[in-house]
Amino acid sequence: MSAAPVGTREIGRHAVRAELARVAFNRFCLTGFNQVTFADLAEAAGVSRSTFLRYFGTKEDVVLFVFDPVGDVITDALDADRGNEDDWDRLRNALEAAVTFLVRDVQELVTILGLVDQTPALCARLREKQTEWRPEIVARLLETDSSADRSPVIANVRAAAALECLWIVLGQWSASGGQEDLGNLLDAAFAAFSPPARRQTAASP
Repeated sequence: MSAAPVGTREIGRHAVRAELARVAFNRFCLTGFNQVTFADLAEAAGVSRSTFLRYFGTKEDVVLFVFDPVGDVITDALDADRGNEDDWDRLRNALEAAVTFLVRDVQELVTILGLVDQTPALCARLREKQTEWRPEIVARLLETDSSADRSPVIANVRAAAALECLWIVLGQWSASGGQEDLGNLLDAAFAAFSPPARRQTAASP
């Protein structure tokens, strides 16, 4: 399991967390998420339980470590995309950056998403993470909205809808064993919110 460190000062801590997450995920896959304790994880990693807890406060966060940078990936992509595209197109492009970041090891991500799908506590925690990402996404949309009506309600709805698209697309992709094209799935999801004429154009080869 891997995820990009936020800054150079975090590289050392990030490397330790990545290794602990890798060892823990293997244990979860072998034994089952609910059956594994922090004592088991610490033993598998060769560290004390208190050391493991310094890096991860919950088992859910161990599994979902790979998703930690996704909010920043999306907001960075929105910052980089300040052209004439509307918010919906910019969000579509930002989610492309997010899935590109996530899908560096297809089988690993399929396995993680499969474990999430089977574990209510992991589903709930990943939903919480999406909620945590949304304020920064909304702030970026409002900063670059050129319309007279910079409505927080509209920005929040668009951000929430885009994140829901990401959730559904990753689920569909995982169910296919990573075989379906994520770009096509994102296009289909975003086209569902478009007027009929635009939706037909998006569906054309």
